[in-house]
Amino acid sequence: MTLEEKINTDLKAAMMARDEATLRGLRAIKSGIILAKTEKGANGVVSPEKEVQILQKMVKQRKDSIAEFEKANRQDLIQKEQEEVSVIEKYLPAMMGEDEIREVVKQVIASTGATTQKEMGKVMGMVSKQLAGKADNKVISEIIKSLLTA
Repeated sequence: MTLEEKINTDLKAAMMARDEATLRGLRAIKSGIILAKTEKGANGVVSPEKEVQILQKMVKQRKDSIAEFEKANRQDLIQKEQEEVSVIEKYLPAMMGEDEIREVVKQVIASTGATTQKEMGKVMGMVSKQLAGKADNKVISEIIKSLLTA
């Protein structure tokens, strides 16, 4: 079952249950997938990797919104965004733990021979490709910084 089929099935269930928070999240995902399918060159098909990227982007956008709403002290909007984040995250693959990420980063640093933070871009690029969809780039970046010397 593709992500789109799963979303449609869950959307129907959420409609019957009158679960507004889940409906908002699922409609956002469906909208993102439809937009990706209609992009130039997509030919009406979205790869599983692209689906993960779409979901990660949605989560990031909502977390950024939550940060802004916290500054404005808008608890009502914060709650809505948090509900949507929890719905969207259910469809993302499980993220790797920090220890697992650290091991991959160490392997890449060893293979590239990087020693200073000036070479961080090279390491970051390789690690990001390896862990695409499995780890947050912010966490990867922090680990790389801690392992490379200034």
